Amino acid sequence: MREYRIDLGEGGVGALLLPARGAHRATLTLGHGAGAGMTHASMAGIAEAFADVGLATLRYNFPFKEEGRSRVDAQAVSTATVAAACARARRESPGPHFVGGHSYGGRMASHAVLDHDIDVAGLVFCSFPLHTPAKPGTKRAEHLDAIAAPMLFLSGTRDGMAQPELLNDVVRRIGATVNYLDTADHGYKVLKRTRTRTDDVFEEMAHHASAWLDTVLPA
Repeated sequence: MREYRIDLGEGGVGALLLPARGAHRATLTLGHGAGAGMTHASMAGIAEAFADVGLATLRYNFPFKEEGRSRVDAQAVSTATVAAACARARRESPGPHFVGGHSYGGRMASHAVLDHDIDVAGLVFCSFPLHTPAKPGTKRAEHLDAIAAPMLFLSGTRDGMAQPELLNDVVRRIGATVNYLDTADHGYKVLKRTRTRTDDVFEEMAHHASAWLDTVLPA
């Protein structure tokens, strides 16, 4: 694990780079959700599992989390942070380069690709927050139509912020890929009694991500 500071002009944020184990396949710049920073157990779990399938990750904090604030930053601040993190990932880790994140981090990554014209090999959305739990809809995904790069959605079957029928409609519309995580909710808690898979949810995510990379990376 390597630690960095990402310069944002006025201030900066921390970042953690976990190289791939074994053969390197790609690097993913991975943003955290609105409620937890880059060192949260879920973020660490994703990074560790992805490293095992050859996917390096650069995790970083958004300024609000770095400064201990609960309210997320303005979209312009968040997308600029994603762009800076992607630039650092390109300097520190080999490509191909992907961008994404958990929940809020993934949504801001998708906006950053458009707002900052970031050239990526694809996007990986871990629990994309398609809507609020109380108001199902697809408005938050309307901008995805403008993204040409391949997209992967990893969404729990119990995610209250991404009803499967709505997410499926979005995926079909934009030509993306979705894999559903067995009994997982938005924060990756699973129902152990009814979960049929024997691996943990992060290993499940890595399995799907690895299979997707097979389809989007050059042979």
